[in-house]
Amino acid sequence: MNNSKNLATASLVLGIISVVCVFFGYGALLGIVLGIIGLILGINAKKAAPSGMATAGIVLSIIAIAVCAIGFIACVACVGMLAASLPAVS
Repeated sequence: MNNSKNLATASLVLGIISVVCVFFGYGALLGIVLGIIGLILGINAKKAAPSGMATAGIVLSIIAIAVCAIGFIACVACVGMLAASLPAVS
């Protein structure tokens, strides 16, 4: 019981940290990794002993993965557009 509570807490904390990472450009890649780890921990905690904190960790981790993936793709697209707009060096 106590182990599942710790897993649920870790899942929730990792979900929160990964949502914050989206605001740091390429830190969104770290947010994706932390979100995946949080999702796995939340699923394990929910299997062991279903609780609201485990569900919140799962939901927040899924949202974080989606938002971080969109943020990372947008960041890569912006850098690509900037690189394409630079004059050619000869």
